[in-house]
Amino acid sequence: QVQLVESGGGLVQAGGSLRLSCAASGRTISDYAMGWFRQAPGKEREFVAAIRWSGRSPLVSDSVKGRFTISRDNAKNTVYLQMNSLKPEDTAVYYCAASTVVAGTPVRRQVYDYWGQGTQVTVSS
Repeated sequence: QVQLVESGGGLVQAGGSLRLSCAASGRTISDYAMGWFRQAPGKEREFVAAIRWSGRSPLVSDSVKGRFTISRDNAKNTVYLQMNSLKPEDTAVYYCAASTVVAGTPVRRQVYDYWGQGTQVTVSS
């Protein structure tokens, strides 16, 4: 069992930056593929970014490509989401998740087994 705790959310003006952190405990994140999802009010939880066991070939959604970067530090048992050039439509609760899928980089919400409580990101115009 792995426990995930997100931090780093807050209120930021459009064009600003935030870095989200996801601290894992119970297991090392090297055992998992790690992902970030977000959910805005009244909308489904959507995929944002994911990174494989090795940290190679990180994947981000088209809506955030070029602005967001996912990375992981297995030694610190932490995964990060660097968010630049934030837009009001990025406003959502951001969730960290862990998947035991072995092959590839998982992007489907149903594939992720463990979730954090989420951290609120609000981007003002």
